[in-house]
Amino acid sequence: MRRLSPPLAPLIAPLIALFLLFSLPAAAAGTTADTSASQDLDAMIGQMLMAGFRGFTVDEQSPIVRDIRERNLGGVVLFDYDVALASPNRNIDTPAQVARLTAALAGFATTPLLVAVDQEGGRVQRLKPARGFTGSPSAKELGVMDDAAIKAAGAGVGATLRQAGFNLDFAPVADVDVNPDSPAIGRLGRSFSADPARVGRCAGLFLAGLASQGVTGCLKHFPGHGSAGTDSHLGVTDVTATWTSDEMKPYRMLIEQGAARMIMTGHIFNARLDPDHPATLSHATITTLLRGELGFDGVIITDDMDMKAITERYGRDEAVRLAIEAGADILLFGNNLTYDPDVVRQTHALIKAMVRDGVISQTRIRQSHDRIMRLKGSR
Repeated sequence: MRRLSPPLAPLIAPLIALFLLFSLPAAAAGTTADTSASQDLDAMIGQMLMAGFRGFTVDEQSPIVRDIRERNLGGVVLFDYDVALASPNRNIDTPAQVARLTAALAGFATTPLLVAVDQEGGRVQRLKPARGFTGSPSAKELGVMDDAAIKAAGAGVGATLRQAGFNLDFAPVADVDVNPDSPAIGRLGRSFSADPARVGRCAGLFLAGLASQGVTGCLKHFPGHGSAGTDSHLGVTDVTATWTSDEMKPYRMLIEQGAARMIMTGHIFNARLDPDHPATLSHATITTLLRGELGFDGVIITDDMDMKAITERYGRDEAVRLAIEAGADILLFGNNLTYDPDVVRQTHALIKAMVRDGVISQTRIRQSHDRIMRLKGSR
């Protein structure tokens, strides 16, 4: 090896030191940027998840609190009945207890938390009069009342929810009462009317009533569950032979009026809309139809991803991927039909791995995150 001549040798050490001096900050900056990007992605993914949990109280050791603090979980949903345990003890006992619980949950969140419940009225209300809450008529009963009464009913539900600490109601149902014997809709009195225009008007009034109390309403179940002869909680619900485009009229009306801010998809299979996937997992239904043709740019949330219409045919990995690719913004895991305290951690890690592997783009994640933040910022 050729040795450096004596005149050059003294210059080499300072040059190396100078190179290292300027290189190390650049490397450190790169590491910081990578860490920050990863944290941003973690936070955005967390906002795309909503989950149920067990307990009348929470503390720092509760799994749901861990998810809120460590994974920026975007929302929680409360139930009065634990299906997996066949127990009336889940989250809801008395008005005072629920108010304490929701306040505690919100207090652990650094990003505003969506605190949701199904409070439609009639047969579907988690906050029941038997537990000290103010009840509300069913949609079917409201459907024959005048405008003032329907809006007042929505405001009454909104006031009950606001006092209990909820800011999101999975109501009103925008399904048209096509089949009065439908086990999930007609038979339970959950539809306002068999007339699509009447459904749209009633749903709009109910939404306005909720909004007057600072509660966001969520229309469901797109693109229409009213003609179904089976219940998607129990398995695949095929409406190919019974569904018509009239069932989308309430959504079209309320989107055009600017009244629809959140819409829930149904786990409904319709081969005329998508020959392969139910609505929740269908790009043709969510992106092409709801976003494209109907022009909806609000938040789209899935129905419970634990329902058998999804779980009987799809594994969690595939269902999560398809729902995000379809255009869903929030994936709802009621965590009630089955219970898994790690559902948020596992799903968060799954989505992050899909982004890392290029299966789902970070741009797609950011689109949903931006819509969710817009909803939360405008409440």
